[in-house]
Amino acid sequence: MMKSLLIACLAIALASAAPHSSQLDGRIVGGLDAVEGQFPHQVSLRQLTSHICGGSIIAPQIILTAAHCVTSEASDGSLKVTSAKQLSIRAGTVDRSSGGVVVNVAKVIVHESYGNFLNDVALLVLDQPLTYSAVIKAIPLASVDTAVGSEVVISGWGRLTTGGASPRLLQYNTLSSLSKNQCISSTFMFTSSLICLAHTAGNGACNGDSGGPAIQNGQLVGIAGFVIGGCGSTNPDGYAKVFYHRDWIVKNANL
Repeated sequence: MMKSLLIACLAIALASAAPHSSQLDGRIVGGLDAVEGQFPHQVSLRQLTSHICGGSIIAPQIILTAAHCVTSEASDGSLKVTSAKQLSIRAGTVDRSSGGVVVNVAKVIVHESYGNFLNDVALLVLDQPLTYSAVIKAIPLASVDTAVGSEVVISGWGRLTTGGASPRLLQYNTLSSLSKNQCISSTFMFTSSLICLAHTAGNGACNGDSGGPAIQNGQLVGIAGFVIGGCGSTNPDGYAKVFYHRDWIVKNANL
């Protein structure tokens, strides 16, 4: 099954669904075409050669993505991690179907406390290191918490609308970080491990953007996790907060 950004329906889904329980694939809503080298950290995560999610280069051999991109629910209700043999990444191109380089994944590391939208973080260890260039570079992890009202840039190959077509070219858009109280009033949930990003109708993340980056001041601040009420609604999007998970990322990636 293709993995995705989870489409949550407020009270019911937020109360009962886990991010790996419904998986899709797709494009930034209301986005603009990116140009080569604009987001050199962005990769396309592929399962059996098909794009399923986004990811970010944080070291020559390490990709940061969302846990729900590389997990599924087993028949007994337990969490099943996707075999690394099925996964690869494409880096160094804005075209998800061609160009750049394709590298296989050797190991998948999922946050041990992932579940119910929280700790939606995973690392992919590549079977060979990437060679940095103008179009392939690592992005620094957030060194400070994101200030309320900050402009945050998201990128990905997600759908234009819920169930809509997926573009070949990487898309990007600019959202705004919310306060704890604003996040609670809009999503009915908040933890320090999440960052809520606000946008007007017709903008935001969508299916297939999962695992992709949110950046601010040249640092990686978020990992795309879920949307509420469908893509491009006026509800904020939920991202795993990189600053909160920084110690886990550094430790498990051996940075």
